Order: sequence, then C-alpha cells, then structure tokens
Amino acid sequence: MRCLGIESSCDETAFALVEDGRLKDAVLATQADMHALFGGVVPELASREHYRFCGALYDELMRRTGLTIDDIDVVAVSRGPGLLGSLLVGVAFAKGLALGSGARLLGINHLHAHLLAAGLEGATLFPALGLLVSGGHTHLYRMDGPSRIVQLGRTLDDAAGEAFDKVGKLMGLAYPGGKLLDMLARQGRADARLFPRPYLDNDNLDFSFSGLKTAAATWLGPISGKESWPRPLCRPEDAPRTLKDGCASFNMAVTETLMEKTRRALDRNPDLHRLIVAGGVAANSMLREQAAALMQSRGGEAIFPSPRLCTDNAAMVAYAGWLLGSEGWEHPLSLETIPRGRAIPDDMRRATAP
Repeated sequence: MRCLGIESSCDETAFALVEDGRLKDAVLATQADMHALFGGVVPELASREHYRFCGALYDELMRRTGLTIDDIDVVAVSRGPGLLGSLLVGVAFAKGLALGSGARLLGINHLHAHLLAAGLEGATLFPALGLLVSGGHTHLYRMDGPSRIVQLGRTLDDAAGEAFDKVGKLMGLAYPGGKLLDMLARQGRADARLFPRPYLDNDNLDFSFSGLKTAAATWLGPISGKESWPRPLCRPEDAPRTLKDGCASFNMAVTETLMEKTRRALDRNPDLHRLIVAGGVAANSMLREQAAALMQSRGGEAIFPSPRLCTDNAAMVAYAGWLLGSEGWEHPLSLETIPRGRAIPDDMRRATAP
C-alpha cells in the first residue's frame, strides 16, 4: 500500500511517500528565513507560502518516485492542530487529490504523527508512553495502537518549546531561539536553584511553563544591564559566561519538570516499559539524556526519532496514514480542519469495500 503524506500545519510545506511501511522519498520547503525577519511565524504569510509551494512539491515528489496519483492508495494530510490558514491549504490540496483519483483520504492528528514517526526507523511502538514536546504542545499519551492513543496530560498555557523560543527571543538569540539556547546550555554550568520547576505541586499530568518563562525574564533584566552580547546572537562563542549558565539552568528546569511528570505517568501505567519522546524539543540534548537515564533506571527503553523526524515533516504524516490505512480507516471529503486549541475529533470511519 502506498500513502502520500502532506504537511502544512505551520511553516513547513512537505510531501512524502511511504510504501509498505517504508519511506520511499520526501520533499520539503521551509519558510524559516522569511519568518526570522519577524521573530516568529506570521500566519498569513505562512498560508500564502504553502499555497505557492504545494503544487511544485507534489510534482517533484511524483517525478522523483516515478509514480502518478493513480498509484496512490491513501492520501494523508495533517488536519490539526496548527495554524488554521496553513492547514486549510494542505487539506484542500489533499481533498482534490483524493477526489480526482479515488484514493482514500485520511486526516492525521499532527501530534500523534510525531510520536508514530519512530516506527519509520524500525522502533517497536506499542504499547508505550508518548511524551510530545513541541513549540505549541507538551502532552503525555498512552499509546496502544495507531488508532488507540489516549491523552493523559496536556499543555495548560505555554508549551516547553514555546518557552524555549520565547526566552531565546528575550535573550536576543537568533531565530529560532530554542536550538541555540540548547547549544549555549551545553557550554554552561547549571544552577538548580536559579529557576523553579513549574506546576509540580499537584497530582496531575498537565504542564504549565508560563511561570518559568516569567522567571527567566525577571532574571534576565538585571543581567542585560551588566553584560553585553550581539543581538541577534548567532554564535555560541559570542555569549558571555553568565548567559551560558542561565541557559543551562533554564534547560535543566524544563527538562526536570518534563521528567517528573513522565515519571508520574509511568507510575500510573506500570505495564508500560517503553517511552517515545517526539516533537521539535525531542532534539534537546539534556532531555534525551535524562529520558534515557529514567527508562534505564526502570528497566525500560527510551525511543527518539532521529532529529530530521523531530521537526515538522511529511514522512511522519505519510507513515501515520499508512498505519491507519492498513487498519482500514478513512475520512469523508467533509473532513474538517482543526486549529490549535480545539480537540481533534475521533471521526474516522471504516473504509467501504470497492
């Protein structure tokens, strides 16, 4: 079975083809340089760029694979969560392909696709605890199958990735700030007392990083008056020691908060011995180290998609579509696009026999 995947949830336009569970090819166009001018993604510009790139990327993928739309069995597309305008472009393109070819249509939960991406590299996925850490979401899931992924905890306000990027912006780091903040943290000395571990004085599995972001801004004020560094800061060697130590301390606070909630989830699901960490922040070095150590201490296994599968991509969408398509699921052409802030409905249906 061949599944075409389309990703347009934020500022990456991507197409990929998965055949019998293996990635055949993928193409991507990024808008990072354009949005860097504004210090963040501008939704209206993002949707226009998706519209500009979709046709050309689809043609390029078909040319490289030597296939036509008639060779595609399933068209899978990120339906949400994400930027509404951006999602609409990808979903409309997918509906057109499905309508014109007769291929099955599948709307993919973008967050689930991140977690499932590890399967593309041979990892055993089920059952597992999933920790999704991205710019817009920090969620915990119990994963028992492609269509049996249950949310255990969620972001209440700022996600971990958003906190990284916003604090990086306050520090004057080049966009996107989260990646450079991690690089600076590896060169700094962490002080466990510098920043709080937010939203741990409770018994739930939800996350809140808004207070930590405020604490970092409060710390940064006096530091900015005493130290100087280039803005935007593009090279770690141009950062003063104080800034590197602050990055290391902030990184530690975020990571230890994530691990404490993950530990709670594992305690409440003692049959799970596998942890999948995915999303853009899953590339963070300290998070990878601590997640691996946590699972090793429990006799389990931590699984991380490779860095190229941590950021938004179509390979994960195509693979999620292949998994769900193999189980016989599909969506009607009335498939609804779901922006960030709304729950993705469980509205798949069993495909009718041809």
